[in-house]
Amino acid sequence: MEIKRDGQFYRFAAYGFLKNLRFFDPFLILFFREMGLSFLQIGTLVSVREVATNFLELPTGIFADLFGRRLSMVFSMISYLSSFLVFYFFPNFYIYMVAMIAFAFGEAFRTGTHKAMILEYLRINDMTDIKVHYYGATRAASQLGSAINALIAAFLVFYTGSYKIVFLASVLPYAVNLVNLMMYPKELDGELKSGEKRETLKAFLGIFRSANALKGVLNSSLYDAFFKVIKEYLQPILKALALGLPIMLAFSPEQRTSVIVGVVYFVIFIATSYASKNAGRLSKKLGNEARSLNYSYIFGAILVILSGLFQIVSLQVIAVIVFFLLYILENFRRPINISYISDNIDHKTMASGLSVESQLKTLLVAIIAPIVGFLADKLGVGMALTVAGMTMLVLFFIVKLNPPENTKNIEEKNSRTAD
Repeated sequence: MEIKRDGQFYRFAAYGFLKNLRFFDPFLILFFREMGLSFLQIGTLVSVREVATNFLELPTGIFADLFGRRLSMVFSMISYLSSFLVFYFFPNFYIYMVAMIAFAFGEAFRTGTHKAMILEYLRINDMTDIKVHYYGATRAASQLGSAINALIAAFLVFYTGSYKIVFLASVLPYAVNLVNLMMYPKELDGELKSGEKRETLKAFLGIFRSANALKGVLNSSLYDAFFKVIKEYLQPILKALALGLPIMLAFSPEQRTSVIVGVVYFVIFIATSYASKNAGRLSKKLGNEARSLNYSYIFGAILVILSGLFQIVSLQVIAVIVFFLLYILENFRRPINISYISDNIDHKTMASGLSVESQLKTLLVAIIAPIVGFLADKLGVGMALTVAGMTMLVLFFIVKLNPPENTKNIEEKNSRTAD
């Protein structure tokens, strides 16, 4: 499907590309381990970040709808920059909590808000019928950024022999993105003004009265929460793989790990960029968005279980391949999720509506991360992943989506015709 690639499209794409130049992402768990933290402490830091984000999601989402999404995004970038500097200059577990809270401000001001700006742009330009394809295309730029990010981060770690430098290096792309966001047109702030608070809150509360919207939020939040926690455990698996290979023995463990991590994440994010571009085609082939999300949820849970089992039997190469499939699946799912939820939310409260989804996700991550961390410390990474995947499968029956009634009728009609 043809997408209008005007100046704003490239600004959207640039935002995603620069946002994903988080050079610490491929090495975050390894950085914390280098600082002497246990998996439980790491899970605790993640929980602090997610709880703080959870408290901030709703007010920042409503702030964006009432007072301007662009201003919200500017605050987001400033908060991120502050956290990067704290992580670099103050290596201490308790001060890391402060950095996590600063990071949470960045997440809260950003999450849902930028998606709402994209959907607002599509609405203004009468292009809502291609939202899966359009959002998938902009997300593809984000994944390309992640691929380049992996290579640059690997070079930085290899050159310095330490994971710490990645936080300082992340300041530059985020400063550039701050300038990029300031160039967004005013019309993307949305239609609301501060005098319409009652109408905003009324429409926002309407989200909870829509069964489809609520189920869509639950399905998206639960799956993404598990993925967000589980994906970080690829790093220790890659480290074990790197140190087990009889190559580059003259280099330090950090340098050997950086090469493997950089190459693997580069390949993963090149593939996920392609997956995001083709999310619309996948949804169409499976018949409807609800079915796409249900099938992909089940498949994702099975992949998580397999990743754990292969780690238990020390088949790290196959475990890495399973993680590769998990990343691709997530980037098929995400554009479809956003489309499904947006179909059931008033465009005037899109930012706060999407913030509900993100808020629930952060709350779930805050609960899941310490539990998985504790299991990883006590039982090993493989068993922790296996238990997480089995839990996902059990919870699917709570968040299963029902396809639209008209789709059901068409399928029944086709079945009777075939008989």
